[in-house]
Amino acid sequence: MRLVLMGPPGAGKGTQAAKLTEALKVPHISTGDIFRWNIKQGTQLGKKVSAIIEAGGLVPDELTCEIVRDRLMKDDCRDGFIMDGFPRTLPQAEMFEKMLEDSNMKLDAVINIAAEDTVIVNRMSGRRVCNNCGKVYHITNHPPRREGICDECGSPLHIRDDDRKETVLKRLKTYHEQTKPLIEFYMRRGLIIDVDGNKPADITFNDIMTALEKNRA
Repeated sequence: MRLVLMGPPGAGKGTQAAKLTEALKVPHISTGDIFRWNIKQGTQLGKKVSAIIEAGGLVPDELTCEIVRDRLMKDDCRDGFIMDGFPRTLPQAEMFEKMLEDSNMKLDAVINIAAEDTVIVNRMSGRRVCNNCGKVYHITNHPPRREGICDECGSPLHIRDDDRKETVLKRLKTYHEQTKPLIEFYMRRGLIIDVDGNKPADITFNDIMTALEKNRA
């Protein structure tokens, strides 16, 4: 199954992608994870991406599509994938559609996870991450046992630059201006499945699986 997860930053795309990967046995492809790895490694790509993300902007379409095309050529994508964080703009969607056509692939569905801006700001600004082991916490929903300290390895927790409130607000503005029109793009192709991302993650996941089963019928 080939799926795209859509929705504003913080809507829960990464959480749902992980659950869907386990359920459907296809890889989760996150452009955000690819970019963050490059940032951490200090690559040339990482340096370019870091400046853009910190300003609340989007990585250029051509660069993003090149990375996605390379990833789709891997053997583990043969039976499907779950795309998380891509496409984000109409040009990306058009390039992606052409990319899939050239590879004799087609999307099965586009899951649109909708969530209110206030919910997203609270979710993202409350995240804390362990830079040592990668474990993620939330100061309200999933706090560590000791404030500011990772339960797993005892290292200090940090707030990522792209989770800071001012950056989240910039990213939401960018989403509404540039990414939201993609819903209409995929709606015209009959691929959109809307789910409520304001609900707890497990309920949202069940809603997605129920919708996919109906979509298959």
